[in-house]
Amino acid sequence: MTVLIILFGVLSACVLFMAGVRDVASVTSRRRALIQGMAADATAGPETRVERWDRAFGTTSAGRWVERRLLLAGEEDRPAVVVAGVAVAGGVVIGYVMAVGLAPVFGLLGIVAVVVGIRAYLARATERRNEQFIAQMPELARVLSNATSAGLSIAAAIVIAAEELSSPAGPELDRVVSRMRFGDSLETAMSGLEDRLPSREVSVLVSTLLVSARSGGSLVTSLRDIADTLDQRKEIRREVRTTLAQSTSTGYMVIGMGFGLLFLLNLIQPGTVEAMVSEWVGRGALLVGSSLFVGGFLLIRKMTRFDG
Repeated sequence: MTVLIILFGVLSACVLFMAGVRDVASVTSRRRALIQGMAADATAGPETRVERWDRAFGTTSAGRWVERRLLLAGEEDRPAVVVAGVAVAGGVVIGYVMAVGLAPVFGLLGIVAVVVGIRAYLARATERRNEQFIAQMPELARVLSNATSAGLSIAAAIVIAAEELSSPAGPELDRVVSRMRFGDSLETAMSGLEDRLPSREVSVLVSTLLVSARSGGSLVTSLRDIADTLDQRKEIRREVRTTLAQSTSTGYMVIGMGFGLLFLLNLIQPGTVEAMVSEWVGRGALLVGSSLFVGGFLLIRKMTRFDG
């Protein structure tokens, strides 16, 4: 009896050992296949010099900031080092034109132009992407409403919306779906969407979905009401922006007129601006004049600002 028990134990140990060896061999082969696939991808397309510079630039704090802003602007495919390089080149050109056309001290404006230019470009791109997403929100709300009315869950409805909608709504919802697939909750994934697209409309939609997911309620009716309201808001936004377009252009013309007058003054009497910069009276006049032009620009922007 004891011999049979020993033989059974040895046989069981052999079977378990073989099963373990088989699992280890399977894992090893899969690991080798993954490594070969990664190596094949790396050798299929040799890394260019711009890609190497972009990877090195991404390790810096400025590079990470530019990459983050490009992601929010929907321009993540554009190399961050190229965007920063264009901004720096533009600042150098502007500084050179200011130094030659007006006075050497105005060349310092090129440094300011680097920071202001890249921030303005990325901010405008982010704002434009938010506006495009808001314009798609009525269609998004209807897709979610139709999917939930068919009996699907909110997560499944988001998957369908990500597949059917175009950019930027489709890729943004696809990021939400990816985060949920990797273990994030619906609330965490939707909060990421709200962080990337900060607006009143997105906050209302996200709050409606989260409240319905937690406590239930008439989600279909709420989404249809949201879709109708967003359609009306879109028409109102278009009318208001069309009305304020001329006033907004006037604000930028004020700044352009200030620099244009300086160039015109220096063209009529060469060296006038440089002479003004070298004297305290001229510096005071330039400071007062620039303050008036900048104040007028900010006042026009404040009066024509529309966040609705």
